[in-house]
Amino acid sequence: MNPAPLSGLYAPSLSLLTDLYQVTMAYGYWQQGLQDREAVFHLYFRRPPFSGGYAVAAGLAYAVDFLENLRFSDDDLAYLGGLQSAKGAAMFPQEFLDYLRELQFTCDVDAIAEGTVVFANEPLIRVQGPLLQAQLVETALLTLVNFQTLIATKASRIREAAGSDTVLEFGLRRAQGFDGGLSASRAAYLGGVDATSNVLAGQRFNIPVKGTHAHSWVMAFDDEVAAFTAYAKAFPDDSVFLVDTYDTLEGVRHAIKVARELRANGHELGGIRLDSGDLAYLSREARALLNEAGFENVRIVASNDLEENLITSLKLQGAQIDTWGIGTQLVTAYDQPALGGVYKLAALRKPDDSGWDFTIKLSEQLAKTSIPGILQVRRYQNEHGQPRADMLYNTAEPLPERLTIIDPVDATRRRPVRPDAPYRELLEPIFRRGELVHQLPTLQESRNRAHREVLSLDPSIRRFLNPHTYPVGLEESLNTFRTNLILEKRPLRPA
Repeated sequence: MNPAPLSGLYAPSLSLLTDLYQVTMAYGYWQQGLQDREAVFHLYFRRPPFSGGYAVAAGLAYAVDFLENLRFSDDDLAYLGGLQSAKGAAMFPQEFLDYLRELQFTCDVDAIAEGTVVFANEPLIRVQGPLLQAQLVETALLTLVNFQTLIATKASRIREAAGSDTVLEFGLRRAQGFDGGLSASRAAYLGGVDATSNVLAGQRFNIPVKGTHAHSWVMAFDDEVAAFTAYAKAFPDDSVFLVDTYDTLEGVRHAIKVARELRANGHELGGIRLDSGDLAYLSREARALLNEAGFENVRIVASNDLEENLITSLKLQGAQIDTWGIGTQLVTAYDQPALGGVYKLAALRKPDDSGWDFTIKLSEQLAKTSIPGILQVRRYQNEHGQPRADMLYNTAEPLPERLTIIDPVDATRRRPVRPDAPYRELLEPIFRRGELVHQLPTLQESRNRAHREVLSLDPSIRRFLNPHTYPVGLEESLNTFRTNLILEKRPLRPA
């Protein structure tokens, strides 16, 4: 059984994990009598992170836990009741606070499973239900899904670069607070790292924990040999010595000296760790020293601001590194610290309940113009189950017999769909009328899914530099409707 990732660490109520404007809009909807009007929102991102070709969906388990426990406590309501307007009056009347006190989440939620590879404009989550509720959860869903999707994607790229080597996440000390550290450790494991140094993440998420020692350990003893000897005495079967406190290659020789003593007592040195200097050169020299001394199985661990491009470069230089310790660059997504996911209104039930008004947010850039409808993502596959193209379509309208996928930015790029093409629908029911109807997979199962899904992509999509664009488009009638809605909503400006 999966432990609740949020409610066990924080106060039971996280309803105030939101922006003020969500609460002010909620009050406005309530005041106008619109709180129960049925609405549909989609959460998605506009471009894959790190200039890459894909992302790995993550964070859904956190989102589910948040929605299951969405309640306004007495403390929450007391805080909201104390907020004042610009003229000193209460911002929210007591009647509205009483409404929030009785509020229960009753929306339908559909989502793409964690570990699934996803692409620009595809809804990761669809929320359908009372307008006030669906609006109120926007900020929390974005912060929970955006960050973990970003880190899981970064981890998958590092896994791609490292190949079959061991990858360790060492980032807690550089993370944005302990929650950032916990979320990053979870998402990094989902995305492909093998273990974490974060002990709390290990406890909560059943992630393997690994670590070595710091330079301070060596500095606390009279000399390096004494430090290594003492550490080996404490951990005779789990020692990895950090060898670069004073002189790296001399540190390797000292590690070999203690490794011989370990072997004489029936134990083996696990590894050495390089944390500075020319890692390609030092790892080759260290490997030669270890092999010459008969310690071919001692691992060489490297750290020091590593990321996927540097790992790739080190491998090309012939670095003899078995294990990669990744910290700051992974847990902070150093080269792109935000995913930029958005949450947009896409449909409102007509006041007379006769159907839907589909809504659109316009922009000067077509790529930033939203997609109207109650969207589903259909992934077409080849006979081996590998993705070929994704189609977004409006579930509120019947699909035509002959399907064509249209690029949402360039309508001249069209892709007909074979009638017998195999596919799967990516958005799965998670909540129905506020009740959880989906058994979430374990973190290990989501990690396995991510591994399979990333490897199923063509290498041209996975490459780091100028990746091939995976085909994602709108079903033709949806594209036509969107175009007409843009023309209807955009004002004509005289020349």
